[in-house]
Amino acid sequence: MAASVSQRFELRPFDGGRASPALELGGEIDRQGRRLLLRLRLAGAIASVRLPVPVAAPARRDGLWATTCFECFWGVEGARPYWELNLSPAGHWNLYRLEDYRDGLRPEPGYDLPPHRVVRDAGALTLHLDLPLPEGLAAEVPLQVGITSVIEECSGRLSYWALAHPGAEPDFHRREAFLLRL
Repeated sequence: MAASVSQRFELRPFDGGRASPALELGGEIDRQGRRLLLRLRLAGAIASVRLPVPVAAPARRDGLWATTCFECFWGVEGARPYWELNLSPAGHWNLYRLEDYRDGLRPEPGYDLPPHRVVRDAGALTLHLDLPLPEGLAAEVPLQVGITSVIEECSGRLSYWALAHPGAEPDFHRREAFLLRL
């Protein structure tokens, strides 16, 4: 079995820090063999963020990125296919596989249960994920990983957060922004 590899990260808004009001997004990601463990923490002025109400029965859903949503992208170094995981603070989720840059989007089969839990307190919202990687990804295969978030303010304004923003527009699918190596 491959050794555990853990990395801390901080996300930055696309607009270079003008996201209003002040928010902090960061966490840590760990790969333990074929499992991906993620902890993402939203702190600061979270009262200004439109957070979906937690649901009793989370479900696999499309379009989660239209409001506050946390995302994780990964792909095998040197290969075109990659995966996109969307996690709503309400509990809804989806996992997609893409064949190439924004091409061939389809739900990844074999996932039926919500893969994350959300803990809210007065000063922060923390998302915890423990996800088995899709079939066919061996424990020793090196992955490129991108962590991103869409944050909807109570005003309706959206901000886009990522490890890096290599383009002129926010685009979470760009492999140049998959900066973490696991």
